[in-house]
Amino acid sequence: MLFQVTMNVQLPPAMPGAEADQLKLREKELAAELQRDGRWRHLWRVAGRYANVSIFDVSCPAELHELLTSLPLFPYMEISVAALCRHPSSIHDDDR
Repeated sequence: MLFQVTMNVQLPPAMPGAEADQLKLREKELAAELQRDGRWRHLWRVAGRYANVSIFDVSCPAELHELLTSLPLFPYMEISVAALCRHPSSIHDDDR
């Protein structure tokens, strides 16, 4: 199942820089792992914001929930999710 996920990150202004840097490093490592295994299919930065739009390819909504809540920055994110399905007018043979 494909899902569009928008993540807006809002770290507390009072968070120490070293703590924020450590969270960001762990987030980057996990995001890379999930991209390599194919579950985090696309990742785009939203220009001018600490936010991204991503496409996830997972087996079910529960897997997506588990994945998102495992992200180190999850406690500091506002997330919106939309389930995606193939459009009948798409000219592409696959979704990759």
